[in-house]
Amino acid sequence: MNHSTGFTGRALTIAGSDSGGGAGIQADLKTFQELGAYGMSALTAATAQNTLGVQGVYPLAKEAVAAQIHSVGSDIGVDALKTGMLFSADIIETVAEAIAFFGWTKVVVDPVMIAKGGASLLQDEAVRAMTEKLLPLTAVVTPNIPEAERLTGVSIRSRADKIEAAKRLAGFGARNVIIKGGHEDGGEAVDLLFDGSSVTEMSGKRIETARTHGTGCTYSAALTAGLAQGMGMEEAARRAKAFIQAAIEDGIVIGSGHGPTNHWAYRRKFTSVF
Repeated sequence: MNHSTGFTGRALTIAGSDSGGGAGIQADLKTFQELGAYGMSALTAATAQNTLGVQGVYPLAKEAVAAQIHSVGSDIGVDALKTGMLFSADIIETVAEAIAFFGWTKVVVDPVMIAKGGASLLQDEAVRAMTEKLLPLTAVVTPNIPEAERLTGVSIRSRADKIEAAKRLAGFGARNVIIKGGHEDGGEAVDLLFDGSSVTEMSGKRIETARTHGTGCTYSAALTAGLAQGMGMEEAARRAKAFIQAAIEDGIVIGSGHGPTNHWAYRRKFTSVF
């Protein structure tokens, strides 16, 4: 999609802050900007975080989360939104209530559970709230394999397992499911898109690198931007796949641990994106 001037699409991220800049709302807003969408945010928690891990998580009150969403929704409007780290059942329920209030349908749920460094970013009791309250309002949920396993109870060891997990996630109410293949073995990372009836697979070359911090956030933000700009689900997913592939291939060497992806790599590779 080429746009010579301005932006198309209003994209909202409801997520945590990453002080290191590689994930969370920082990654989301960078991605929205790179793809020509107007980015907005509702902060759910502040984290003290860098490439070595998460040193602290400081959630906001649910009232503060609700106020931010309503401020954006009542004035600027939202063409598509994504959720990232929601942390608690209270915040998940608050977000679901706001989505229902505004009647937003282009909702991308990235079920952020565990940081690259191993820190838990979703409380145990929040998993049920996500499946019962949020997924029924969701256009697409984008778990990686460990997240899909935790949400469904399916041990994913094969393509058939991945399809079964996708069907169970759709059973919670998500209209589409994308299970990302980054945690699989092999030379290709294969994402599986299930639309409730058919399966589409999107493959990219696996890159051996430590610069993968924020990949899930970045992918789901790119998907959200596409939906905000009027793309269909598969088209938005394929562009998001290309965006994250470029970002991983051209990662940034910074910090001593899991470094961030390169959010401007796609624009540099495909200079006609606007």
